[in-house]
Amino acid sequence: MRLRGARLFRRRCYEVLDVGSVHNAASRLVHRVLVAIILVSVLAAIFESVPSINARFSTFFHVFEWCAATIFTVEYLLRLWAAVEHRPLMHMPPWRARLHYAAQPAVLVDFLAIVPFYLSLFGPTDLQVLLILRLLRFFKLARYSPGMRSLIEAVKAERRALLACLVILGGVMIVAAAIMHLVEGKAQPDRFGSIPEAMYWAIITLTTVGYGDVHPVTVAGKIVAGVTAVMGLVMLSLPVGIIATAFAEVIHRRDFVVTWNMVARVPLFAQLQALEIATIMRFLRSRMVEAGEVIVRRDDLADSMYFIAAGSVEIELPQRRVRLDEGHFFGEVAILHKARRSATIRALDAVKLLVLESSDFAILMEQNPEIARRIHEVAQNRIQSQPLESFGDLDRRELRL
Repeated sequence: MRLRGARLFRRRCYEVLDVGSVHNAASRLVHRVLVAIILVSVLAAIFESVPSINARFSTFFHVFEWCAATIFTVEYLLRLWAAVEHRPLMHMPPWRARLHYAAQPAVLVDFLAIVPFYLSLFGPTDLQVLLILRLLRFFKLARYSPGMRSLIEAVKAERRALLACLVILGGVMIVAAAIMHLVEGKAQPDRFGSIPEAMYWAIITLTTVGYGDVHPVTVAGKIVAGVTAVMGLVMLSLPVGIIATAFAEVIHRRDFVVTWNMVARVPLFAQLQALEIATIMRFLRSRMVEAGEVIVRRDDLADSMYFIAAGSVEIELPQRRVRLDEGHFFGEVAILHKARRSATIRALDAVKLLVLESSDFAILMEQNPEIARRIHEVAQNRIQSQPLESFGDLDRRELRL
């Protein structure tokens, strides 16, 4: 019994700590608290480097560092303990799964976030070095920021192209330095007397920084400098374009995967194949709703179903109120049967909805008889197993909590 309870608790820890595994109040609360601690910790490390501020608030900095390090340590240990619940690692022995999990970049950042604290406890260390190490905690935000994760994924996907750009930039730098050494070496032997000395000017010019501390004085040198500056603009635009394109593709792919998962969770579509679900996705329309706005009203004619892509809504049922968050859906029956809404649904905050109109769904089924057949079979089985409530299209099977 105790073993089963420990496994349930471990599973719960994994669900709460792992971003994207579930969308519930406990997970959101834990993530928000951790993000707040990370931000305050980074700001504390920055202000602690100012002598006047450190002298005034040293006690606060010391106490907060103890609290933050304790929380980050508990988080790190719980993540390692619950790593065996990570689906890709379930087939491994527990010790091996945890070792493999600990070697992941995000977990290594978690480890580095607590190292400075323990270094300060167990040995004399340069305080400035510890402050810099504590700033590494900023990168913990990548775990909670979809934008940062998307950027990292884009850079990783295009690493070969970016490396090629870096190699080309290095080659151009060497050629520019060699030519500048040739034309300016005699005029300025202290700055262009050798190719390694000229390489400093070349990289500063290619990156369009142009400090001005080293510049050509001969006509030939100025011509070379102008050509090098133009080439620098071209060279820098290459990695920017590569990363921008890859970033846009990652965002699009992530949105597609999220939307696909939302559609696949609907019992009515659960037995469809991936290509058929993708076909349904083409009929989804986006709708933005402000906080407090009524999405559907009780007794209105139900003619569409909704997927919550972002935000939260509240269903005002006769006996209770139900909150639905990102990833949930409602109004499934509306696309099959013309019924009346059984409850008013209101946005709790700014909500992004994906809407599937019953008219579009009818067109989809006319164009795809196989999809229509599958969906009607599922709907018929559901109706036989548990009849729909007669007063509307919101029944407990559709509140996917």
